[in-house]
Amino acid sequence: MMENLTKLGVKVTLVEMLDQVMAPIDFEMAAILHEHIIQKKVDLILKDGVKKFDNKGHSVVLSSGRKIETDIVILSIGIRPETKFIQDSNIETNKRGYIKVNDYMQTSDKFIYALGDAVCVKDYITGQETSVALAWPANRQGHLVADNICGLKIKYNGTLGSSVAKVFDLTVACTGKNEKTLKSLNIPYKVLHIHPGSHAGYYPGAFPIALKLIFSPEGKIYGAQGVGFDGVDKRIDVIATAIKGKLSIFDLPDLELCYAPPYSSAKDPVNMAGYDATNMLTNLVKTCQWNEIDELVKQGGFLIDVRNEFELSDGYIEGMINIPLGKIRKQLNLIPKDKQIYVYCQVGQRGYLACRILTQLGYDAINLDGGFRTYRIAKKSL
Repeated sequence: MMENLTKLGVKVTLVEMLDQVMAPIDFEMAAILHEHIIQKKVDLILKDGVKKFDNKGHSVVLSSGRKIETDIVILSIGIRPETKFIQDSNIETNKRGYIKVNDYMQTSDKFIYALGDAVCVKDYITGQETSVALAWPANRQGHLVADNICGLKIKYNGTLGSSVAKVFDLTVACTGKNEKTLKSLNIPYKVLHIHPGSHAGYYPGAFPIALKLIFSPEGKIYGAQGVGFDGVDKRIDVIATAIKGKLSIFDLPDLELCYAPPYSSAKDPVNMAGYDATNMLTNLVKTCQWNEIDELVKQGGFLIDVRNEFELSDGYIEGMINIPLGKIRKQLNLIPKDKQIYVYCQVGQRGYLACRILTQLGYDAINLDGGFRTYRIAKKSL
């Protein structure tokens, strides 16, 4: 609605009580959307909820006290199942009113099946109870209900939660679990961010993709998120397929995906994510995250920006010393060996190379995952 009304020339204000839009993705990925939404002249208000509607003054009053004059209000605040009609039956529901079903989509009454947005099913990653209002699970469940009624006895294996949306010119897609959920469940995980091109850079029209991969310390793929102008959906679809095929991060570099310059690079972004994750789990590189680096530097870490000097006009992290990657071997005298070394570049690749050089020379070097691009966008949205 925000996009369509804006394109009609309507002035739109988007109010979100959370600190981000698009709850299925993590904050630093949503921050890319925040920047894009603001560029489209939408007044984006985060971390502020609706307190009341002032019908006389044609305004919305927010929790902060701010008033927004408006001609129309559209509420989009989530869903809940309308299952009151079965409250007095023997069909079991959970505390939130979702209908409980077994692996064959049968309710507590074995002669009654249920499917779609009003049922709770098994989460494919965690095995825990979940409810996901998406078209693919509902469609698949309908097919299985018909099969099971006909006596084929086919299980529903759980919902992964793969989804995609268009936000103005950007595509945002995700599959599996995000960081927020894994933290709440106390599940250990690793994360990486890369910014590859949607196709070969020497072919016109390539755009960067922000791709995030989340995986276990052993290499099991927990989830992925992507934001970009082109090629996002197919990369998330590949990773969703890899999860359902029980592939690990070690299998991703070996995926033989279609390549021609208008569509991809010889090393697809999914391959790149697999290589990076493998480097992390085989201890070729240590990484830190965008929301950790400021505190790590305050605690005495030595921060090196290995970008070229002209790139600093895009901004930089406070406390850094600039030593371009090509000069790092000649300026080792500037780098202390008695401190923890942190390295960053624009997107992470040169930072990785610098860390490999420094590590082989006896330094303890850590790369900023996702580079300055991830850091800058996330910090700007805080």
